[in-house]
Amino acid sequence: MTKTVLGIIGGSGVYDIALDGARWRRVTSPWGDASDEVREGELDGLPVVFLPRHGRGHVYSPSTINYRANIDVLKRCGVTDLFSLSAVGSLKANLAPGTFVLPDQFIDKTYARESSFFGTGCVAHVPFGEPTSPILIKLAVKALKAEKIKHKVGGTLVVMEGPQFSTRAESELHRKWGASLIGMTAMPEAKLAREAELPFCAISMVTDFDSWHPYHEAVDVAKVIVVMKDNVEKAKRLVLRLASLMPREHQVCAADTALDGAIMTVPEKRDAALISKLDAVAGRIMGKI
Repeated sequence: MTKTVLGIIGGSGVYDIALDGARWRRVTSPWGDASDEVREGELDGLPVVFLPRHGRGHVYSPSTINYRANIDVLKRCGVTDLFSLSAVGSLKANLAPGTFVLPDQFIDKTYARESSFFGTGCVAHVPFGEPTSPILIKLAVKALKAEKIKHKVGGTLVVMEGPQFSTRAESELHRKWGASLIGMTAMPEAKLAREAELPFCAISMVTDFDSWHPYHEAVDVAKVIVVMKDNVEKAKRLVLRLASLMPREHQVCAADTALDGAIMTVPEKRDAALISKLDAVAGRIMGKI
């Protein structure tokens, strides 16, 4: 069986985590530069690879993050299970700031980002009906309960382009859709993780009520930062607990074989340059078809 390597993508405010024997390392990717170096080390004897999504110091906006390079780099580091931390707004009255939510569905409203490793010269279509790993969600629930962090399991996260926050009309529209959360970074991150056959779990940390709440002002950045700092401390505790609970042998789920039958382009029509860039994310399958 495959040994577990825990991957953590840190969102706004989560730019570093304490690891045993930690070191920052630059990993090159054929998809360009990742957001930052990766931080590698161990927690409770488990190998952990951490990547700050926005870069240390919050360099990249949601629209300028190189999501393909980030996922490719994590795959090259041997990550088997990926948890993605991010700050989000709440669209539900019962999801107050400070609540951690494990969404199980997404609505993708982004439009300015590269959302696939595949394209002309190697076309692929992966299943994405259930975008998150039920195995990882169960582990996250155990960790949240152990740390006594207020949380909610399930719900739909709308991912908007940003970087501006929602208008009130947009916020109300998303609520009518039945969505629970609004964020800016889970897409195309989750899609690319699926193409890379990485089991994925989003951990959404609520910082505000977006723009809809009748008794709360629309998003105020200063207030968001105050909540975010508290969420960051909880997130670091959560990561430690996750590492202690993770099975040391990787638990296989549907994401691990997402590329089975997904490649549509016949071998003689495949673009060699594109194929060479897929060595990490699609290496398991490309040599077999």
